[in-house]
Parts: sequence; structure tokens; C-alpha cells
Amino acid sequence: MRKLLQTGAVLAAGGALVYGYLNGSRASTSAFFGRALVAGPETTPATPTVALTYDDGPSPRNTPALLDLLAEHSVRATFFMMGSHIRSHTALARRVVAAGHVIGNHTVTHPNLAHCLPGRVRRELEGCQMLAEDLLGVTPVLFRPPYGARRPDVVRTARRMGLTPVLWNAVAQDWLDIDAAAMLRNVDRGLTANPKVGRASTVLMHDGSQLDRNLPLSRTDTLEVTKRLLQRNKNRFTTPLEWLSNVQN
Repeated sequence: MRKLLQTGAVLAAGGALVYGYLNGSRASTSAFFGRALVAGPETTPATPTVALTYDDGPSPRNTPALLDLLAEHSVRATFFMMGSHIRSHTALARRVVAAGHVIGNHTVTHPNLAHCLPGRVRRELEGCQMLAEDLLGVTPVLFRPPYGARRPDVVRTARRMGLTPVLWNAVAQDWLDIDAAAMLRNVDRGLTANPKVGRASTVLMHDGSQLDRNLPLSRTDTLEVTKRLLQRNKNRFTTPLEWLSNVQN
């Protein structure tokens, strides 16, 4: 009986470790797998500070309309682009750059880096950097791991390349089959909670999809959420790059 209990305890401990690994490797606010920039401090709670970030683009179906929305409100956002989409939609990616938005590294093909060998991790990050530099003339300094998944060596590799990992603390969950109202409620939970603990908000949304091929996925609801956020006069918009610059200075 004692041996069975000991075995059970070992299995339970092992299960807890596995759960902790899987959860920690993808939890956006966890520092267990290495430091990442989530959001800057909130110094003006009455006018919440918000960084709008978009993953998996650019997308010819969604990004042009998103750029028009942002331009209408003179707001600068951050686009974590896939290298494969930079290559496929170079002219559109250049339009994002020309509009003054921040370009971040989101790997070439969007793998779960927590499951990749170190060589693959390095190739994904280096490949996206090279495409951004060669085709867009920019060198990203921000990196967002697909799915938020990372390991300590993933973070170390990024930092050796001069990339700061950027995660989020407000999320639309626009990859789910939900409408714009539900997405906005998801975002608002973060926008309400973050200032209470002295944090600004980094909002995760998508203007593309890693599954985009000949018929890119529609992000109409994401565009609607963006529109409603931009229409709130109380929000003050910024970028993670500005927070990073403040830390470095």
C-alpha cells in the first residue's frame, strides 16, 4: 500500500510538472519561461493606455481596411507579421511600413515554438528577420511567439538576435467562432482589470491567419472591434516599442 501511495504521489507530481510546463509555456503573463514585455505601467487610469497589436498578417482581405481605420484615427499599431505572408504580400506589407506602424517578427510559418528543436526555432526567427529586412527595409526588434508558446531557449535565442518577446494582457479571442460583441467583451475584461493593478493594456487581435492561402480568412469582426476601440475618446493609444524605448532610456 505504501509503495502504491508513493507511486501515486510521483505520478501526481509528474502530472503537475507537465501541466505547469504546458500552461506556463503559453500563459501570456507568465515569466516562468523567460521575461517578456506584456505592457507598460498605467500612469493615467482615467485615460487608459492601449497598445493595439495584430498577428498573422498581412492579409489582402483585411489589412487594407484595418490600415484605413487606423489612419482615420491617427493611431499607430503593431503588426506581428509572418515571414511567409511578407513574401506573398510584399506590396501590402510595405504599405503597413509606409503608414508608420511597427513591424514585429512572428516567425516564417507560425509553428508552436515550444515543440520545435532549437535549430528550427532559430531558422524561423532568422528567416522572418531576413524577409523583413530584405523586402521591407526594416529590422524588427519585437517578437511574438505564435500561440504565445515559448521555452527558455526560445526566449534566449530571440534576445541574442536583438528581439524582445512581446505578449499581451487583453485578448479578443478572434480565432473563435464568436461575434464582434463577444470579442469586445473579452477585450474589455482586460482593459478593466489592467489599470486596477497599475498596468496598461496590450490587446491581441489578428488581421490574418496562419491558415491563409488562396482565400484569406475574413476578420470583419476584428475590424469592428478595432473600430469601436478607436471611437472611445478616453483611450490613449501607444505601441510596445514605445514602452521598450522608455525602459531602455
